Amino acid sequence: MHMDRFDAVDRAILRRLQIDGRVPNNELAEAVRLSPSACLRRVRALESAGVIAGYRAELDPAKAGLGLTVFLELKVNNHSAETAREVEETLLGIPAVVACHLVTGSADFFAEGVLPDLPSYEPLLLKHVLAIPTVVDVRSSFAIRTMRSRGPLPVDQLS
Repeated sequence: MHMDRFDAVDRAILRRLQIDGRVPNNELAEAVRLSPSACLRRVRALESAGVIAGYRAELDPAKAGLGLTVFLELKVNNHSAETAREVEETLLGIPAVVACHLVTGSADFFAEGVLPDLPSYEPLLLKHVLAIPTVVDVRSSFAIRTMRSRGPLPVDQLS
């Protein structure tokens, strides 16, 4: 289910929750100029519609000991729904993989992984990614510096 329309209040709620998902409802209500009960109803509606997909702590990868980010472009040899499902399931089962996309262009999948260091990349590549039977090519790029990772969505563009 999705919401058909987002008004200025919905956008304000989403903007604030992306900055601080732990903001108390009374503070959120004050910030968006609603009563606490009306604000809570709006938040619950956004959650029910799946627009707010969840809440979690955002970790600093480097401070958590995961200072290496790798981007993997995968090509597969058999383009089918079954192959896509198998590759997706395998990639999503690898703890180091934090994002995965089915893409167009020269690659078929694009995955992002976080690792402690460069030596830990080899087992990720050899034991996990290249072990996927349909994967025929992998190109890797390493992040030198990350300026923004999964920043807030541009809710002002919602209508």
